[in-house]
Parts: sequence; C-alpha cells; structure tokens
Amino acid sequence: MGLIENLRSTVRFQELTLDPVARRLDRVANIEDLRRIAKRRLPGGVFDYIDGGAEDERALARSVEAFNEFDFRPRILRDVSQVDTSVDLFGRSLPVPLVLSPTGFTRIADSQGELAVAQAAARAGLPYSLSTLGTRSIEEVAAVSDGRLWFQVYVWKDRGLVREMVERAADSGYEAICITVDLATLGKRERDVRRGFTLPPKIGPGTIIDGLVHPGWTADFVRADPILFANVSSRADGSDGSADGTEAVALAQFTEEQLDPSLSWDDVEWFRSIWDGPILIKGVQDVDDARIASDLSIDAIALSNHGGRQLDSSPAPFDLIPRVREAIGDDMALLCDGGIRRGADVVKAVAMGATAAMTGRAYLYGLGAGGERGVDKALDILAAEVRRAMILIGATTTDELNPNCLQPAP
Repeated sequence: MGLIENLRSTVRFQELTLDPVARRLDRVANIEDLRRIAKRRLPGGVFDYIDGGAEDERALARSVEAFNEFDFRPRILRDVSQVDTSVDLFGRSLPVPLVLSPTGFTRIADSQGELAVAQAAARAGLPYSLSTLGTRSIEEVAAVSDGRLWFQVYVWKDRGLVREMVERAADSGYEAICITVDLATLGKRERDVRRGFTLPPKIGPGTIIDGLVHPGWTADFVRADPILFANVSSRADGSDGSADGTEAVALAQFTEEQLDPSLSWDDVEWFRSIWDGPILIKGVQDVDDARIASDLSIDAIALSNHGGRQLDSSPAPFDLIPRVREAIGDDMALLCDGGIRRGADVVKAVAMGATAAMTGRAYLYGLGAGGERGVDKALDILAAEVRRAMILIGATTTDELNPNCLQPAP
C-alpha cells in the first residue's frame, strides 16, 4: 500500500489527446520546434521554399546570428509585478512590438494560407501584411479578419493594376501599404533551383514520391481549391507577359516580367496620390536611403534584406538599427524585419531603437506545423518570450528598453 500511495501522490497520468494537431503542438517549446515539425510534415521543396535564402545563404544566417552578438544587462530588485509590453504604431497600440511580415504563396504551407494567418494575427492583436503575391485575395482576407491589415505592394510595370490593388485595399479597410523596394530583380534561391521548384508546383515523379511520404500535407493540398496569385488573377490575360497562377509558371520568370526596375524615389509621391493612409518603405538597407525616406516624410521604414532571399551578403537588419535611428531621429517608425526567432530578439531590436520587429518565417513554420493553430502557437510563444525577457532584465515598459539594456557578447 505504501508504494501505491507514493505513486498516487507523485505520478499523474497524461490525458489522452486524440486530436493530432493538438498532440503535435503540445510539446512545442519554441519556434525552432515548429520549424522541425514543419520540416517533417512538408514536402522537401515546399519546406526549402519557406526556409531557404539566396545563394550561399550568408545573409539569411547573418540576420539570425546578429541578435546573438549582444547579451542583455539584467537589472535586479526592480518591481516587475506589472509589465507592459505594448508599443504605439501609427497612433494605435500593439500588445507586443511585433508585425507579421508579408509572405508570398502562403497556401503552399497550409490550404487556408493567408486566411489562417490573418485570423491568428487578429486574435493576437497584431498587424498582418498581405502580399501582392498572396494566394488569398485582398477581399477574402478582409472578410475573415477584424484586425489590423496592411497590404504589401510589389510595384509592377502595369501601374493601372497597382492602383487597382491599392484602391481595393482602401475599400477593404486596410490600414497601411508596405512598398517593397528590394526586388528590382529576383534573387537566386539555389535550393529551389536544385529541386526544380516552381510556383505553383509542377507534378513529376519526384513530386509524387514526395507527396506520398508526406500524406497529411498531400491530402490537404489535393482537397483544397486551386492555388492562384489571387490578387492579380482578374487582370492577367497573358497578352502582356502577365500570369494568374493557373499555369506552373516559375516564380523567377513571373517576377522578372512583372516588377518594374525603374522604380525610384519619385514614385513615392504617386503612391501618396492614390493612398491616404500610412506608407511604409520595406527593404531599406543603408543609412543614406533611410535619410532620404525621412526627408520625404515617409511614415515608417522597415530595415529588411527580404529574409536573406535577395542579395546574399546584404547587411543584417538588426545591425543597421542604431545608425538608422540616429540618422532619422525619434519621430519616424522604424521596423526590423528579419532573423526573429525568439521574443528576446524582438526585445533586443526595440532596445537598439526599433519601434517593432517583423517576422515571416516564424509564423510560416507554425502554419506548416499545425495550420492556423500553429500560427497561434508561434505568436503565443513570441509574446510570452517578450514578456519574460522584459521581466528578467528589469524593464516594466517598452519605453525603458534602450541600448543600455544590452552589451556586446564576449
């Protein structure tokens, strides 16, 4: 009896969880765990499209590693019983300093794609940026989300189409436009080249075999509606080199034909003439360009190397924050886009001078691991880590985060 009583007092049996997604997510501790699950669940080409970068992937690795070059300076014996992790952005409060970056072709990870991400972002109270190359339309996303929505603009040669998309975003209640400026040409993503990966995927023997060994993803994919570049399909007839995603067009060809390499600072005024809300320039990678944006009274800039997917050996966004903040002053919103894998990274970015951080891969790993609930998990993890880091360094508000909270790692 003594043994039985001891077991009863020290051992609890786990409840049996029949839901496979819940089982999968229950033991997830961090974003890297979501990445490992996504790698296991997704076909190789799909995972590499999400996970990979340009050429030798040095810019991708550097964006992550840059955060590790600074340690915190924890302060003790401070009353941290009440901690406020919020920041103001465009005159509205964010519960944590985080924005969901735009990602193209999101339905490749899960059939609900952008709809799942937008709804998870709304629950978390965070802005979600819909990509021009999204697989759900501007209107579809607005219909399922009562949260803060931004529209990411790829500037194409067909300015009539650009105007149409911007006007649709305004009509659908989007808060801001995010003009992506680092795609004058497409970076060479060598993982995709090696796998022959195209968007939408072409079906071949390798695809079939990959699908068979990833039955969960395959069943979801074949049951879903056809994947299109939903924001542009209504205007694409093929007569001008455009495409609507109904053919297996290589992303490189699609982008090269559509993007306008003549885009310049002069075009900013044109965007002001067709959009009344905040304008964010995404893809700034140099202090001088940040000054120009500030002189033009842009509402915000995002330091970004496109997730390391464009120019290899481009600077890590985190490394740019101090010099850019000094150059543009304190009034302009500054976002750090790239390399976020921990809530501590978000705290470090804000301490260095960013208003908030942006993340894309972190939520895509969640989407690939567990659909919409996986995105919820990713955002919950990052928010909890932000709060925990602030408590442990003795900061009770984000206003207290500054460079003195950090020190170079030995």
